[in-house]
Amino acid sequence: MFHRIGRTVVRHPIWTIVTWIVAAVVIFLTAPALASNSNESSFLPTSYESIQAMNLQQDAFPAAFTPAAEVLFQRADGQPFTAADKALISQVTTELGQKKIDQVQAVIPGMYSKDGKYDLALVKMNSADTGQPSQNTAAQTLRADVKQLVQGTDLEAKLGGNAASALDQQNSSKTGGEIIFLGTFLVIIVAMLIIFRAPLMALLPLLLIAIVMLAANGLINDITKLLSLQSNSTVSSLLIIVLFGVGTDYILFLMFRYRERLRAGDDHKEAMITAVGRVGEAIASAAGAVIIAFLALTLSSVSFLKQMGPALAISVAVTLIAGLTLMPAVFSLIPPRWLFAPSKRWSVEPTGSKFTAVGRVVQRRPAAVAAVAGLLMIALATVATGYKASFDFASASMPKTEESMVVQNTLASAFSAGSGAPAGVFLSTVNGSPVDHGAVATLEQKLQTVPGVAAVTPAVYDKKADTADISVTLSANPESEQAMNTVKQLRDVAHANAPDGTKALVGGETAVYVDINKAINHDYSVVFPVAGILIMLILALMLRSVVAPWYLMASVGLGFAATIGATVLIFQHLQNQAGLMFLLPVFVYLFVVAIGTDYNILMISRLREEARAGRSPREAAGQAIRHAGPTVASAGAILAGTFASMMLAGNSLFSELGFSISFGIVMAAFVMAMFFTPALTALIGHAAWWPGHADRNQGDSGHGESRVVAGHFPEDGKISELDPTRN
Repeated sequence: MFHRIGRTVVRHPIWTIVTWIVAAVVIFLTAPALASNSNESSFLPTSYESIQAMNLQQDAFPAAFTPAAEVLFQRADGQPFTAADKALISQVTTELGQKKIDQVQAVIPGMYSKDGKYDLALVKMNSADTGQPSQNTAAQTLRADVKQLVQGTDLEAKLGGNAASALDQQNSSKTGGEIIFLGTFLVIIVAMLIIFRAPLMALLPLLLIAIVMLAANGLINDITKLLSLQSNSTVSSLLIIVLFGVGTDYILFLMFRYRERLRAGDDHKEAMITAVGRVGEAIASAAGAVIIAFLALTLSSVSFLKQMGPALAISVAVTLIAGLTLMPAVFSLIPPRWLFAPSKRWSVEPTGSKFTAVGRVVQRRPAAVAAVAGLLMIALATVATGYKASFDFASASMPKTEESMVVQNTLASAFSAGSGAPAGVFLSTVNGSPVDHGAVATLEQKLQTVPGVAAVTPAVYDKKADTADISVTLSANPESEQAMNTVKQLRDVAHANAPDGTKALVGGETAVYVDINKAINHDYSVVFPVAGILIMLILALMLRSVVAPWYLMASVGLGFAATIGATVLIFQHLQNQAGLMFLLPVFVYLFVVAIGTDYNILMISRLREEARAGRSPREAAGQAIRHAGPTVASAGAILAGTFASMMLAGNSLFSELGFSISFGIVMAAFVMAMFFTPALTALIGHAAWWPGHADRNQGDSGHGESRVVAGHFPEDGKISELDPTRN
């Protein structure tokens, strides 16, 4: 099938290229525009308690609100407020509320800190639009207006809270995205120049992937709207990495085999047809593994991951199609002497290759190689047991110098850290009768005894008196593990002390984090196994074996644990961070398992091909590393470099993601695929392909591939002992 695809696109390159350009432009121009949603509560289904509590609050207490933003006042000299300062703050608060800013429903005077140096005004916004871009715009207007109102006075005013954090996160993500985009470009250009020594080969892949990006982004927007999914700015940054990183990988898979056939003396068009035919199955299987891993996210109960899964899967699927059609058509249209100019290396078989030496080591000492690689991964995996999750998404996704982060940190020291986001305990009757005030008072007393509670505000009742709302201020930061533990205990106390005929719900910002954590833990037990099983099925079908998929997936799983361990070591132990972003294991699992399988597939496919040429398992492993090693190393280095560019974005979220994924890719390419997998396959021998005979000689393929005489590994790195049938 892949030979037919290659022959079709190589014989009709102009039609293939024109079809791609027209389709990409039409898809992009007709795709709907989507707004990014930063409201964490919208990521959860209504089955979670925090969402039920939020809905109950909106129904029973429509006038009540959780502040969408907070205005923090202080004197420029840091001294306590004077009477004149307090009067001015009251005036500014009133004027700010009278400006009728879109989305802003009220600006309410708040409270003074105990030392009299800070005042907090609370901003109420339309709760139906929480997390939407319109509230980011409102925050931007509020920030500008309040600064103008205190200009020329002794006061300073800063805007914080959820809406301000969303605004700062949006701006930070935009800046970070631009840095990532530039970094990705530079990594790919420099790496391709080093590999091919040809400017055209460095620039042409970027142009081709840009065309792919147009089509992929358009399709993603179409599917997101069709399935009523949420859009998020973090996904957009990841898409840049996935499209350019994976796209470059597939180009390298193709072009290394193309160059190999040119060196064997093939005509450049026949060389491209053979290259597509030979690596097509590996690329399709590798892409299939990545797509399945991403689509497994649709089983997640977190809508952020649900949206990310199809988006990333679409991007890889479009890249796969381009890798088998657009890219071969373009590269076959250009004569090799122009494509690889000014370098002449494309036509000359290198001598003394380092990968020949690596292959020789694996061939001669597979047990020692497998043991060293395995022990390295096990050692790092043991550190992963110290992983701690952090739910401070705001501070992780932007620099601490952003205004909303300054406000958050100031609140933590000047007020109770949880004063800006109290928990809400709701007690409502099931049959609509009035709630027992005495039972509510008893519950208030019990809530006050929960560790981590700073204050309990007496309950307020709705108009029908069948629902009570008890506000509980936490002593810890709302995103902290301590606050989450407090909310869990509040739930235990509220549920245990709810009178018969009533239902207790605990909501609020921290409760949302508790439920997200619960949802993520559920996903670990569902998404991970499903993705792993489906990837194993792809491997079994491709390799016609039930043995090899087990140790291939085991090696990738070990690489995943080693990657988490390395990230814990760097960020928690060496940088003394309290924890890592709660989504990190999901990202690492998906990228390391899926992309790690990519490199394993490429290596095991070449190993099978060498075995079919008549080599013993050990000899096949050595030759596979010699031929596929440069491809795996180049692809791994470029993809790791593109993900590492995320570390330039200037926030801990992208730093953690960039380091962990790039480290995982390095492990996948340079430890698993280069050493561990071929060494294990060499040790297991023919049994690795049981019950099939995928490693047995299938006869001449008829497509011009070389077959090296069994039993001889070239000591000088040259293909000096060739089968006479080689053309």
